[in-house]
Order: sequence, then C-alpha cells, then structure tokens
Amino acid sequence: MATKAIGVLTSGGDAPGMNAAVRAVVRAGLSYGMRVMGIQRGYNGLLNGEVVEMNLRSVSDIIHRGGTVLYTARSPEFNTPAGVQKAADKCHEIGIDGVVVIGGDGSFRGARDLTGAGIPCIGVPGTIDNDIASSEYTIGFDTAMNTAVQMVDRLRDTMESHDRCSVVQVMGRRCGDIALQTGIAVGATSILVPEVPFDFQKDIVDRMTFTQKTGKKHFIIIVAEGVGGVEKLAKNIEEATGIETRATILGHVQRGGSPTLRDRVVGSRMGAVAAKLLHEEKSNRVVVMRGGKITDLDITEALNMKRVFDKDLYDIALRISI
Repeated sequence: MATKAIGVLTSGGDAPGMNAAVRAVVRAGLSYGMRVMGIQRGYNGLLNGEVVEMNLRSVSDIIHRGGTVLYTARSPEFNTPAGVQKAADKCHEIGIDGVVVIGGDGSFRGARDLTGAGIPCIGVPGTIDNDIASSEYTIGFDTAMNTAVQMVDRLRDTMESHDRCSVVQVMGRRCGDIALQTGIAVGATSILVPEVPFDFQKDIVDRMTFTQKTGKKHFIIIVAEGVGGVEKLAKNIEEATGIETRATILGHVQRGGSPTLRDRVVGSRMGAVAAKLLHEEKSNRVVVMRGGKITDLDITEALNMKRVFDKDLYDIALRISI
C-alpha cells in the first residue's frame, strides 16, 4: 500500500503563527510516516498544481517568521462547484490523500466543500481578528494585539507632549476583539467596536470631559475597523472638545512581525493535532480551542456557531478606563 500523503495550505489573510502551524503539520505528519506536500498560494495554488514535497529541513527556521512561507491568495475559481471538483481532481493527480487548511471561516467553507468532493480536510483557525465562533482563540490574535499596543504606546509619547487626543483604528471588520483588548491594555478613554452601538456625546465627549476634570490631559480612543470613519470622528471630537485630535489607521502592520510565544505554541499545538486527525483518517473537522484546551469539531457544526462578544469584558473596560 502506498504511503499516505497529506497537503498543507494557508488561505485568506496571513497571520503571525501560521508558519508555526505549517511546521507542526509537516513534522508531525512525517513522524506518522506520511509524506507531506506544501501547497503554495492557497486553493489557487492547488488548482494550478503549485505543490512541493516537504521534509524536516523544509520547515527549519520558520517558527519565528511572520506571514506564511506557503504564501496565500484568493481564488474565485475555487468558489465554484467546478473549481472544487478541479481541486479534488488535482489532489488525486498529485497523490494527496488529505489537506490541512489554515485560515478563517471562508477557508473552512472551502475545506468542507473539498471534503464533499472526496478529499478529507482538517481546518486550523488562523486569523488575527479572533472572529471564528467555534474557537475561543485564533492563531495570530496575540501578536496583532501586541503590535497594536506597541504602536499606541509610541503615539502616547507625542500625545502627552502636546496634550492631544489620538483616535486609533485597529483591524477587525466584524469583530471588536482586537480593539477591546488593545483598548484595555493602553488605558483608552473610549473603545468603539462593531458589536456595541455608541453614542458620540455619552461614550466619547462626556467621558473625555469627566477625565479632564480629574486632571487628565491626553486621550486615546480605540476604534475597530468595522466601525470606521476615524478621520471624521477625530474632526468631530476636536470641534466638540477643543482638544487637538489626530486620527491614525494602523492597518496591515498588525498582520506582520515575529509571532509571540502564545501564537508559536498555539500554532504548533493546532498543527500537530490536525496532522494527527488526518493520520487517524478523520475528515471534515476543524481544530479549535475551547476552555483553554485544543479539541476538534465538525466543520459544518463549527461554521453554524454564532460568535458571542465578551460584553462582560467590555463593561469592565468602561468601568476602569475613565
């Protein structure tokens, strides 16, 4: 009987810690006696046959690197039934018996479809936004927050010098977790997230006015990308308070950089579990963190879960950041 071969790909936005997961899939897979194929540029690369066989040394010295050594790309073609079938046919042609897919919910939907076409798939959550409902943590989240905190701390130096207000937009289109936790970490006066509607007067101006009376002279407002409008917000704050206000959009700098210890360890744990699941001939599963432990769920079940925003933590932020 031929040796089982598995593939590993990264899809969607890159996230620090993806390389740790890739490394773990490769080395764990090899330890089970499987061949491991690196699929470059996500599903698009699979369709085009951009596949290289990997060995122990293929993943040396990548655990500390940001981004993804396998690269990532969008694939409109794969998002069609014909594209999924073409990808399955390519797996058969190359000799790939299963695929580990590292990415977000869109990547998991692709993994579910590819499983339906006869190629067993296992998902691993990799996205800085921490917006996958089935997992309490996603690879890249900790690094992105630490990067945001470092950038805001640097902005604070100049704000203190000029008694200014800084409105800082962090990433998170549908999910406010980066904004919430970064806001707490930097002592933001206000934190705006897509999950909670805000009142400009009550949630920003009144809070700034109150803290001014208690002696505070510089302010940080953290805004999630999904709320948007930071330039206009900064202008409105300056007009309402008379405090010089500047807007800063941190952008994709949050996706880069060397992953933190947490992202290296979680990425390694999840990647190793994914390889083990394929070795055990499991299929259509997603590796998740629940209750601090690494486990796995059916992908369809995971995709149907509704994400719950941590309102208790948000309320704590309001209480202590004043």
